[in-house]
Amino acid sequence: MRDAARFFLGGEPRSLRDVSPTMTVLEYLRTVEKLCGTKEGCAEGDCGACTVALGEPDGDGMRYRAINACVMFVPAVDGKQLLTVEHLKDANGTPHPVQRAMVESHASQCGFCTPGFVMSLFVMHHETRPADPGEVNDALAGNLCRCTGYRPIVDAALAVSGVQATDQFLEGASDTAARLRALRMGDRLELRYGGQTWIAPTSMTELSEVLLKHPDAVLLAGGTDVGLWVTKQHRLLRAIVTLDAVRDMAAVEEVDGALRIGAAAVYEDSLEALAAHYPDFGILLRRLGSRQIRNRGTFGGNIGNGSPIGDTPPVLIALDATLVLRRGAEERVVPVADFFLGYRRTALRPSEFIARIDVPLPRDGAQFHCYKVAKRFDQDISAVCGAFNLELAGGRVRDIRIGFGGMAATPVRVAPVETALLGQAWTEANVHAAMDVLDKTLTPISDMRASADYRRMVARNLLFKFYLETAVPAFRTRLESTA
Repeated sequence: MRDAARFFLGGEPRSLRDVSPTMTVLEYLRTVEKLCGTKEGCAEGDCGACTVALGEPDGDGMRYRAINACVMFVPAVDGKQLLTVEHLKDANGTPHPVQRAMVESHASQCGFCTPGFVMSLFVMHHETRPADPGEVNDALAGNLCRCTGYRPIVDAALAVSGVQATDQFLEGASDTAARLRALRMGDRLELRYGGQTWIAPTSMTELSEVLLKHPDAVLLAGGTDVGLWVTKQHRLLRAIVTLDAVRDMAAVEEVDGALRIGAAAVYEDSLEALAAHYPDFGILLRRLGSRQIRNRGTFGGNIGNGSPIGDTPPVLIALDATLVLRRGAEERVVPVADFFLGYRRTALRPSEFIARIDVPLPRDGAQFHCYKVAKRFDQDISAVCGAFNLELAGGRVRDIRIGFGGMAATPVRVAPVETALLGQAWTEANVHAAMDVLDKTLTPISDMRASADYRRMVARNLLFKFYLETAVPAFRTRLESTA
């Protein structure tokens, strides 16, 4: 076992031993390294002022991702390269091409948010694929400019998108990747400091053994939610078991008619495969969070925290997805619809964890749509999330599954509505009758995001919208033409 987190800060090696496992990367950069270009704006992964780049070996080169430093704990950078805005200039002090583009486009206003924008653009620049305004907006959706200076920032982004990166990071990528692989050699990381413990198993088998020994540990699968326990609620987490190094749980692959998503797979790595089979799911994932959040957040975390407003559970319920749960060497399969038992309560037993999510591939003729209703289009929490999966035979409903989030103490499958529609003609009259059943089935709450009456009305209207999009081709065509 190793007792120190090892990584590269820029090009310099670091070995952290005497540090709290729940110190955020942001706090470490500003208070320990005195690198204050990275800013704290919201401390909840929303504004992007704290954006940094995290690099990992990718073949013979490096892959960089933009992440929020404010909700990532510093031991999670173990085995990686951490870059901030201070690291971008070259050895002669010449600004990076992204920095030059920002200057030439007059894209810096008060400057508070600028380092975060620069780091997001740095990552986009290294992707080297041409970007249109839509892709630029997606790349920058997690960076907020308080001066409303987005136009020149987008101009800077378009100036560097699709241009071959020619910086010191690309030139030294092979060497950096080799050095990082050398850091990763050895046993798992177990960092202990001040009565806290951070354990980073390196395989699913090792994770099973660790959780049997530490049944009360917090299981960290990304930390975009757990990070707020520390930054907002100031909770002291005594023991953390993280999935960061469990690489056999990060795969996304098609097997036996299903898409298997490892519980440690981040949203960004799952998005393309899901969008290929379920385009609406891809749109939902893009709205679920910014690139920074999607580069850390995982399906396992979104499901395992048992939140009634998680965006993926209602969709997975409608898709008849299942969870493979593991405890020790034993595995069992549980439908996502049966996993949620009450507010923040799940079917997980002590020392048990979600190993993977199996999402059935679409059946011929099936029609699937999902909808997220929130106050903001990008990276906002749902007031209502609805998902619908329909199969028709001869104009009648052969099968239908409906999932809702934000409507109860748990994500729910509305079986009474499904029953009311099964075998019925897919007509406006029958859908309206099912909308009345929906009213009686769901008892939404009122909170800061929406009133119960609003949620009830939205749920009804989403069912009717789904009917229009599947039964009235002209409606769907018109909708797509205005998207």
